[in-house]
Amino acid sequence: MRPKPIGSHPTVAVFADDLSGAAEVASAFLGRSAPVSLLLGAAETHEPGAVVIADLDTRSMTPGDAARTVRHAIARVPSDALVVKKIDSLLRGNIGAEVGILADGGPVVVAAGLPALDRTVRGGVVHIGATPLHEAGVWSAEYAAPPASIAELFPGIPTRCVHRGPGIEQALAGAASAGAIAICDVETDEDLDSIVHACRAIPGVRLIGTSALAAAVARTLPLRHAPTTEAGQAESVLIVVGTAEPVAVQQVASLVADGVRHVPVDATDLLRGQVDTTRLRLALDDGHAVVTVTGDVDPSNARTLSAALGRLVAAPQNDRRPDLVLTGGETARAVVDALGITSLRPVHEVHHGAVVSLASDGRRVVTRPGSFGDTSSLSAIAAYLRGDQPPTHTPTQRGPHMSASTDTANLPIVAVTMGDGAGIGPEVIVPALLDEATRSWCKPVVIGDAKRLRLAASVLGIDVDIVTVESIADAQSVPGRVNVIDLDLLPDDLAWGELSPVAGHAAYEYIRVASELAVRGEVQAICTAPLNKEALHAAGHIFPGHTELLAHLTGTEEVSMMLSTPKLKVIHVTTHIGLLDAVAKIEPGLVERTIRRGHEALVRSGIPEPKIGVCGINPHAGEHGLFGYGEEEQKIIPAVEVLKADGIDVHGPLPADTAFFLAGRGDYDLIVAMYHDQGHGPVKVLGIEAGVNITVGLPVIRTSVDHGTAFDIAGKGIAEAGSMVEALRQAAELATSTAVVK
Repeated sequence: MRPKPIGSHPTVAVFADDLSGAAEVASAFLGRSAPVSLLLGAAETHEPGAVVIADLDTRSMTPGDAARTVRHAIARVPSDALVVKKIDSLLRGNIGAEVGILADGGPVVVAAGLPALDRTVRGGVVHIGATPLHEAGVWSAEYAAPPASIAELFPGIPTRCVHRGPGIEQALAGAASAGAIAICDVETDEDLDSIVHACRAIPGVRLIGTSALAAAVARTLPLRHAPTTEAGQAESVLIVVGTAEPVAVQQVASLVADGVRHVPVDATDLLRGQVDTTRLRLALDDGHAVVTVTGDVDPSNARTLSAALGRLVAAPQNDRRPDLVLTGGETARAVVDALGITSLRPVHEVHHGAVVSLASDGRRVVTRPGSFGDTSSLSAIAAYLRGDQPPTHTPTQRGPHMSASTDTANLPIVAVTMGDGAGIGPEVIVPALLDEATRSWCKPVVIGDAKRLRLAASVLGIDVDIVTVESIADAQSVPGRVNVIDLDLLPDDLAWGELSPVAGHAAYEYIRVASELAVRGEVQAICTAPLNKEALHAAGHIFPGHTELLAHLTGTEEVSMMLSTPKLKVIHVTTHIGLLDAVAKIEPGLVERTIRRGHEALVRSGIPEPKIGVCGINPHAGEHGLFGYGEEEQKIIPAVEVLKADGIDVHGPLPADTAFFLAGRGDYDLIVAMYHDQGHGPVKVLGIEAGVNITVGLPVIRTSVDHGTAFDIAGKGIAEAGSMVEALRQAAELATSTAVVK
């Protein structure tokens, strides 16, 4: 979902309390229309319509110094600018003191969730997964106790808890008029978009939140293609691990396994200035090195220790200019200050939070919060800098196996069906098809209604040329143009967000025409916007969803639904049937065929030997007959044994909760779910914003967004197009592969 702009061309001033957080925010604005700058300190002036992110370096200051720093910075911000205070998702730092200064100058809205890392806010309390922050043990490296609630950060200031869902505009307005800090519950990125949208009506509002809130603000700005910097081949990479997070030990171990030289430094010796730099110098002569701090670290000495670490790293470099990887915001700032780097220009994001910037001295610097990334995070960053692997993420969401192309004549043609015209389909299609990256991957042609697309463009405030074409051959790939085969089935007065049999029938017709084009070979793939099942049924088309409808239209007896996100891929043995019916339908042949389809799809997408985990049906996968009636032994194990004999790397049946946990950390390339909610629930927790639905087994390629028609926000101009962009990318990628997914 994409909020409407707060003002027509807002100046955005973002204050961060450490460098990795500032860079993380800056990456959210890459590829957007506003110029972005990242400053190491407060800005003296603010260019109208620009985004200025300032690292105020206040994380470990005293509360008084932090408050004075923020007061100095806010005094230079134009009165009509949107002020965003980036805070730590674990609520570390001087949040109370800094927000207190901001609250003196206007209404304050706090939205502290970071859904991508499963850090949510419920009842005004930050949760890490299902555990409240103050019970999660994540403040072990801090010298104070974590707050039991966000309101606890603001003693003496009235606060109000604002719950998710309808009525958020009134709740935020009420808090503002009462002079209370609004503390918003946040469980999804959609919640953040709704908050930003609601704040349009609050003059002078200051937004307080994580990088995810800043990303919601970024989504109010139009997309603009921003070419990424090529990975290149760094002669040397220096990684400085300035974090006490437990995962850092595993990340460093992964680097060492890759051949990176490890240089541990004792904290006491570092503070005394008694560290010999010879070992670090020799490691850099070898090419790549990782520096870590060992021994007991007193949190109250963190700032002094970071400064000493910065001086240590700078000392042996002389004429060397290795690319840098810096984890932990305070450490990152100390190192760049010690090296005399005066500015950073973010250009790319390797993975969430790992931001590549071009430094003022010409080198590349990757910053990343200490608590981010899985065990392979640092290895992946180092590999990117060395040029060993392609980037995994860009602002336009280019995937790992696709590169931009300028040869439009050889691009695959993708039929984009408009879905239910009363929903958000038209609103996600228009910006997705205008995205420069989309045009570099494929030639999209909409099958839908031209006037509805024009109305969506008007709602979004986008200037676009919607061109009606009679045939696929007439479509031209031109910037600023959307080609549409206009079926003209929707009335001019079709209401947004309301169930309509007319819209349901139109959605069916869009799919029917696209299927015929694909079967005839006029298009190489279909990418579908969401339809509404109730509207489809009301129109007399009784199909559970897109998957079954496409199977019917193409004469395909059996297909599978695969959900694909950057973190997780799931294929379903059964989908849109009741749970009892699903258990009855599952049998070894169906399980085997489903796994084979998933295996072939992953091989086609560039994973030559995918590792596949298979869920059980019962809790604990039956636990050897303790639960259920032997379904795992009867229905799943025979299929797994056949597949193993054929050389497929398949494991199971596994307890579903264990399978998804392991897949989320990267142990499996694909999870096989036995029924709809077993697979959909984890996917929507781990990756709905970039999720794609792929129908596997059709004679044509079909991908789709992994969200619904969202009637509650349709026509409001706040729908986010990211999932549609990703669906188009995967459609193009599969269409240019050499085999057909069957």
